[in-house]
Amino acid sequence: MSKPLSVLVTGGAGYIGSHCCKALSEAGFHPVCYDNLSTGHRDFIKWGQFVSGDIRDTDRLRDTLRAHDVAAVMHFAAFSLVGESVADPQKYYLNNVVGTASLLQAMRDAGCSRFVLSSTGAVYGNAASRLISETDRCEPINPYGSSKWMIEQILSDFRRAYGFNSFCLRYFNASGADPSAVIGEFRDPETHLIPRAMMALQGYAPDFSIFGDDYDTPDGTAIRDYIHVTDLAAAHVLALGLLLDGHEGGSFNLGTGKGFSVREILAAIAAETGRPVPQAVKPRRPGDPAMLVADPQRAREVLKFEARHSDLPTIIRTAWAWHLRAHPARTSALA
Repeated sequence: MSKPLSVLVTGGAGYIGSHCCKALSEAGFHPVCYDNLSTGHRDFIKWGQFVSGDIRDTDRLRDTLRAHDVAAVMHFAAFSLVGESVADPQKYYLNNVVGTASLLQAMRDAGCSRFVLSSTGAVYGNAASRLISETDRCEPINPYGSSKWMIEQILSDFRRAYGFNSFCLRYFNASGADPSAVIGEFRDPETHLIPRAMMALQGYAPDFSIFGDDYDTPDGTAIRDYIHVTDLAAAHVLALGLLLDGHEGGSFNLGTGKGFSVREILAAIAAETGRPVPQAVKPRRPGDPAMLVADPQRAREVLKFEARHSDLPTIIRTAWAWHLRAHPARTSALA
């Protein structure tokens, strides 16, 4: 019986990275989680091995790649808060761009040339009020989006110069949780809409607010394309399979093609939990566009990707199950 191929998962102790480690393990691969645990969680590391390290430590990365005979890398180790990136852009460029350059150097030294990037719909910036396709111009409006767009350009150059094949998966709003409720969305501080609204219901986020109700949208609140994290993990495994078959990669949107406003999401949460969500309104956050909804057709055609878990009821139900498990004390007190 052949030995499972090893895949290095940077940021594998985080929200999306941990779900990808599970998907890799279930697909017959051996995930190696590489994380400094600055934002990741030790108890999310349940599949494969764990190596503690920072992505700017090129020597440690090189040693890890060689020691585990890594066949490919999935890269999730990035800061991802839009507002924070506006306030502290240096933090984002040093970690996201310089850190990725360190990882790519280690990969070249170790002879590993297959790469799947966790990119983002934020590379498009202020998109038009229609579905966004990969042929649209990338004009990010915040340092987070800019840092990911820079990485995509670096990877494009590496593909041409070194035969370094890579997929850049531009996903929109990752959401939901593993159906087992063993891993889910958890950050400190938490800034994302769905988990923060649920934390507000549980008494953990008393200052929950809608940021902006004056966008040019039907109800004035921002519209986003929500995709279940289980579907995102499946797409990464599909991309990996193509790389192993010799595909050169490229940039692909991961979404559903359907957008929901902030108020629509809050209504869905209230329907699932039976509790109204607070709806105080604050001004818009810097760097937030009015609408981001993906055209997922190219991913369907090339990756053979289908978002099977990304209907809104499933997203809300699995996220709520995770929060009930993660924060049981206050939940039971509020019941």
